[in-house]
Amino acid sequence: MSYGPPSGPRDGRTRAYPVPGPPNTYDRQDRGGYGRRDQGGYGQRDQGGYRQPPPHDGGGVGLAEQPRAPRRRRRWGRIVLIVLLVLFLLVAAAFIYLETAINRVSALGDYPGRPAAGAGTNWLIVGSDSRAGLNVEDQERLSTGDAAGQRTDTMILLHIPDNSQKPTMVSLLRDSYVDIPGKGKNKLNAAYAFGGPKLLAQTVETATGLRLDHYIEIGFGGFANIVDAVGGVDVCLDKPMNDPLAGINLPAGCQTLDGANSLGYVRSRHTSAGSDLDRVVHQRQFVGALMKKATSFGTVINPFRLVPLIADIPDAITLDSGDHLWNLPALGSAMSGASSGSTITTTVPFSGNKSVPKIGSVILWNDTKAKTLFDALRTDGAVPDSVIVAPSGS
Repeated sequence: MSYGPPSGPRDGRTRAYPVPGPPNTYDRQDRGGYGRRDQGGYGQRDQGGYRQPPPHDGGGVGLAEQPRAPRRRRRWGRIVLIVLLVLFLLVAAAFIYLETAINRVSALGDYPGRPAAGAGTNWLIVGSDSRAGLNVEDQERLSTGDAAGQRTDTMILLHIPDNSQKPTMVSLLRDSYVDIPGKGKNKLNAAYAFGGPKLLAQTVETATGLRLDHYIEIGFGGFANIVDAVGGVDVCLDKPMNDPLAGINLPAGCQTLDGANSLGYVRSRHTSAGSDLDRVVHQRQFVGALMKKATSFGTVINPFRLVPLIADIPDAITLDSGDHLWNLPALGSAMSGASSGSTITTTVPFSGNKSVPKIGSVILWNDTKAKTLFDALRTDGAVPDSVIVAPSGS
């Protein structure tokens, strides 16, 4: 009795079906069965790759489910690494350039009777009015005149303590009447004219009893170029300043000074009754503001300011032969404090002035107060308020 069509093929023949499993050589090569290449079986490569993935039992992760490597994260990591490497090479190149290109002079050295080293670190900062390197156009633009020889209008003793005391900037008045080794008594700035940086440094050490550790000198042209490189320096004037000899005519109020006006501002000594006393105050304030601007974040990240600044530094400053580039950050930090109040600023205490034949008007130090001031610096002690000279008119 038949209940339906047979389950096999209608022609009555029995057909074999491939059993899942690894293909054998006989099927692939002779019968065109499972895995045959010319009929599209498993493993076919002629028509675009595998048509069917191999079966799996679900016990693990299939090929399509394997996690891919985070290529984008690795790519960004390489980019950051390359940028950091480039920045490091640029900083290293700038450091090597400055360290080898900065002018140096033998300013500090031993001699009989030289003061012993004290606490902290002492810098002598000198502003030279040498016209060397300035052509006629530069002299006219900066109103420097054409005086020959070497002189200094600015001398500042900067003490950086090793303890928690504030750094101290002491202006040494150019007309101070002091002993110059081998030359007798004369104005302090005459030491620079007689024997350059070396004799000036020895004279300062002899007069103050402090051993100098570092020396830095800034020239006329270099000073103006640095100011221009950082985009000028902001100052606020209580009253107008008109000094034809310094080449300035500045209105009252806050303003940004370029290199030429900045040089005239720190050189001017004919706009007030205080003359030299007011000038040294301007010098300390301006130098502090300049250092703050030069080391500011806005200057460091701006290539249009940083690159000219780096290019101008070697021609602008002169260091002692024993000084190096890594000595400058502490100097810059202490000097920038003059504009923020974190550095004490004063003039060496004085008692009056007198006229000396063949020398002219000189300033006499108050020996007692001056000794108290320099003793405090030698021991990293607190500077008494009684020896701090306030600006004239305050």
